[in-house]
Amino acid sequence: MLWGLLPLALRVLLPALDPFTITWFRFATAALVVGFDLARRAALPNPLSLSATLRILLAMAVVGLTINYVLFAVGVRLTTPAIAQTVTQLSSIFLLLGGLVVYRERFAHVQWVGLVLLWCGLLLFFNLRLPEIFLGHSRLGGGVALLIGGSLAWAIYGLAQKRLLREFTAAQILWLLYVGGAVLLLPFIHPAALLGLSVAETWALVFCCLNTLVAYGAYAEAMSLGEVTRVSATVTSSPLFSLLGSALAARWLPAFAAPVAPNGLTLIGACGVVAGSALCALGSARPRRNP
Repeated sequence: MLWGLLPLALRVLLPALDPFTITWFRFATAALVVGFDLARRAALPNPLSLSATLRILLAMAVVGLTINYVLFAVGVRLTTPAIAQTVTQLSSIFLLLGGLVVYRERFAHVQWVGLVLLWCGLLLFFNLRLPEIFLGHSRLGGGVALLIGGSLAWAIYGLAQKRLLREFTAAQILWLLYVGGAVLLLPFIHPAALLGLSVAETWALVFCCLNTLVAYGAYAEAMSLGEVTRVSATVTSSPLFSLLGSALAARWLPAFAAPVAPNGLTLIGACGVVAGSALCALGSARPRRNP
């Protein structure tokens, strides 16, 4: 739910802050909170203990996650919250396809069905906007292209993190990523702009920071309690929360009103994206053996 509502908060915040400053503030806040917890438990990780190859993987994860955060914010500004959250479902597909190549994982038949369903869902979701998307100079087309690039960057981060989890805990890796991302963005931020935020924009920034902490914390806890594939399938419901949130917000805030009113095919397409992503995730689950 939090990931689905995130682009709505970004839509409020982006007129006042640039994507680099927003992302830096989110990373810096999360790094302080997670770092304090790790330090309290004497569990701060030492990246120098990693081999040279793993340090390169860590750098790739930092760059991938940072690019994903920045491009997602830019994509929200150029498109709509619902479009941004729907397109980013491609990140799960890119991650699954990366697993085929990098980790030699197998793709079940139901996952191929899910992949076809997802692509058909995307076409239906954008049925009113396809001419805009395929025109390279259009604002919407550029935003979708950046969101796809951000999804690919997230998949690179995910593949790198999977290997790093053999060396550090999830919290330790996230802390390294937050610190690395904050340092990486330092030359591009404009912290003075924070002083000019309105009350609504300040609360939107607070929500974005809490989203980084709570959503990823809930995700990590869910991963420890349930199967990875089941959790991943549940996360694919986030576009539905974006659609619902956008529809409710548009009643009070004109900024959330879609330039083109969605039709029935748009809603069917959104459900197809969710169902296709879920099938891709669920299809990789292994049946448990009876005790």
